[in-house]
Amino acid sequence: MKIILVDAWNTFIKNKKIDSNIYNILEDFKNKKIILTNANTKELVKYGIINMPYEVFSLSHDPNKDNPFYFKLLIEKYNLIIDNLIYIEHNKEAVKSAKSIGIKTHHYNPNEPIEELSEFLLKNL
Repeated sequence: MKIILVDAWNTFIKNKKIDSNIYNILEDFKNKKIILTNANTKELVKYGIINMPYEVFSLSHDPNKDNPFYFKLLIEKYNLIIDNLIYIEHNKEAVKSAKSIGIKTHHYNPNEPIEELSEFLLKNL
């Protein structure tokens, strides 16, 4: 079963709260979900990335998600297979980074109709 990777700040978390639209869409799928962030321990609190419904993965900026090595370390830690991953991310540089190693990635734009995110997940899961 594929694993859904979702960016934390400005995707899953907005204004220190879980975006209920994204959360509800994700909950429609039984797939494992992992929240990805660059945040260090202090920033996790500052941006509200605490008490999450899914596991949170961070390398505390060493490196950041715009570096493909971030994703290689994630894959190594969880013993994942690239073909079994899909990723939702708002930052274009992080999108390029994930795509560069073969992760199927959706560039999330908060101004897009939320149905586009649903369609991406339905098509790729």
